[in-house]
Amino acid sequence: MAFAAGVHRHEADTALALSPARGVTHMLADIAHERSQALLKQRNMLAVLVLTLIGLMMVIIMMFVSRDREIVLQPVLSRPLTISSAGVTAEYLEMVTRDTSIIVLNRSSEALDYWMNEVLKIVHPSAYGLVKADLVKIVTEQKGSDVSQSFLMSGMKVDPKKLTSEVSGTVTTFVGKKVISSAKRTFQFRWSYAGLTLSMSGFGEIVPIDKEAGQ
Repeated sequence: MAFAAGVHRHEADTALALSPARGVTHMLADIAHERSQALLKQRNMLAVLVLTLIGLMMVIIMMFVSRDREIVLQPVLSRPLTISSAGVTAEYLEMVTRDTSIIVLNRSSEALDYWMNEVLKIVHPSAYGLVKADLVKIVTEQKGSDVSQSFLMSGMKVDPKKLTSEVSGTVTTFVGKKVISSAKRTFQFRWSYAGLTLSMSGFGEIVPIDKEAGQ
């Protein structure tokens, strides 16, 4: 009986010794299962994110393919351009004169109001009323007609000290698509410079002396 009791106690001790090992194994299995579930969830989320990004890329590509292609031309200067309160440089005056002559000397009867407003944007306040009166006269005469004018520049002179500039070129007048006149003419711009702003204070054609005498 004593031997049987000893054997029974030994088996009980062995069972108690094995119970913690089985608990640890079960706990490790639970941890591994939780990790696998977490990895599976992360993989699913990553797959959804990838599919979403692919969809967005396809939409962007379709937008670029369907829209008209635009080419932007950047201005190229042969040397650095600086603006100073001390005065206007020749390079800056040339650039402004070139752009202004394109605006002032090219016009179409279909866009006379726009043309006048664009010219008035660069006019100095002191000359605004006089210049606007001249422009309104041109708009009134040519509005509703089929007259247009183009200017092809062939030369330019600037004087930064006197704040004047001259452009020479061919002025061509059209009625519809028909050329009714084409002549070489010279125009002078007068400028006002204040607060780093260059504004047009006057504009007119330079008429040769022999032409004035003939008139």
